[in-house]
Amino acid sequence: MTTTDSINALMHQLGQAARTAATQLSVADTAQKNAALEAIAVEIERRAEFLQSENARDLDAGKANGLDAAMLDRLTLSDKALNGMVTGLRQIAALKDPIGEVSDLSPLPSGIEVGKMRVPLGVVGIIYESRPNVTIDAAALCLKSGNAAILRGGSEARHSNQALAQCIQAGLKAADLPEAAVQVVPTTDRAAVGELIAMPQFVDVIIPRGGKGLIERISADARVPVIKHLDGICHVYIDDAADAEKAHRVAFNAKTHRYGVCNAMETLLVAESRAAEILPRLAQAFEQKGVELRGCARTREIIAEMKAATDEDWATEYLDAILSIKVVADASAAMAHIAQYSSGHTESIITENLTTARRFLAQVDSSSVMVNASTRFADGFEYGLGAEIGISTDKFHARGPVGLEGLTSQKYIVFGDGTIRE
Repeated sequence: MTTTDSINALMHQLGQAARTAATQLSVADTAQKNAALEAIAVEIERRAEFLQSENARDLDAGKANGLDAAMLDRLTLSDKALNGMVTGLRQIAALKDPIGEVSDLSPLPSGIEVGKMRVPLGVVGIIYESRPNVTIDAAALCLKSGNAAILRGGSEARHSNQALAQCIQAGLKAADLPEAAVQVVPTTDRAAVGELIAMPQFVDVIIPRGGKGLIERISADARVPVIKHLDGICHVYIDDAADAEKAHRVAFNAKTHRYGVCNAMETLLVAESRAAEILPRLAQAFEQKGVELRGCARTREIIAEMKAATDEDWATEYLDAILSIKVVADASAAMAHIAQYSSGHTESIITENLTTARRFLAQVDSSSVMVNASTRFADGFEYGLGAEIGISTDKFHARGPVGLEGLTSQKYIVFGDGTIRE
């Protein structure tokens, strides 16, 4: 067979196996799924030395191929990273199982009872880059929510992902669940991605995690529904009724806690009435941290030694130690700026005015909207979801951090007693 033919055959084989496994997994009880999660956790603990030796092969290759420090950091399976995987697995096992939950059951005059039952989506394809921990997070969330998963990690984490796949397979086998419930694509050939996103007969939804280029390609070419976000252009607005200390603490954390993440603040908006008071101290703190500042004309009147921000800056997700700052007239102007430039990920207002806070919550159309809190909280773990499989800035069917419930749907169920429609 040609390479194209062999990749096509491989992906169809994985798809068929996943579809069969999904049918079995959809009726697995909670105890069995939790047993698999615990068994995977034990395997990771038992095979830690092997996992790190395989990870070292990826790190050596990454260094040879010129991966930057941030990418290498995301790739590394440190003791802390492995412990985090184990903790995440056990946290997901402790979460309530959403599958089979019946809601809104009510009798109707016709004699039937109608309600809704929560069910798995079926087969979830997940395409991701760099981070091998996604292999475990995705496997665990799909498993607990009754979905089969086909995982395609980046070539830079090839050995790490295949080693983790061995832990997953052993855990599934120990719990007497089909090993095809979680499959890691064994090839790094990009043609595998093209096949995965074009198999609606086998795959029910695709979730891409990675850079904007990857997600744009998946969104454009997929023949399967996609849960995605393209950018994380997140804003913090310091209102005229803000507490200065809260404003300083939140804005500094939102930018500097981590730079290369989608929930980091990229643009700071400050009410004109508070700008001269708040910006000098914040600017000094950012500069001491090594953050490059780019400001509007009014911002540069207050702090002259910064670069001028352009229209392109307002529309840029830096994922770096760079911050754009704009002074705005009031909350209405801040919300207008957000409406124009936001990617719909996360926005936060710092204010002691409850009326303004409620208006911001109601009018800002993003997947997470916050009051007096850092945008860095926009995360499945921080939201109590145990873990997340990604962030969705779409409006259907999941929005925000996608945890267990986001990997399910609902179907109507009807009870009768020989009831017929008159």
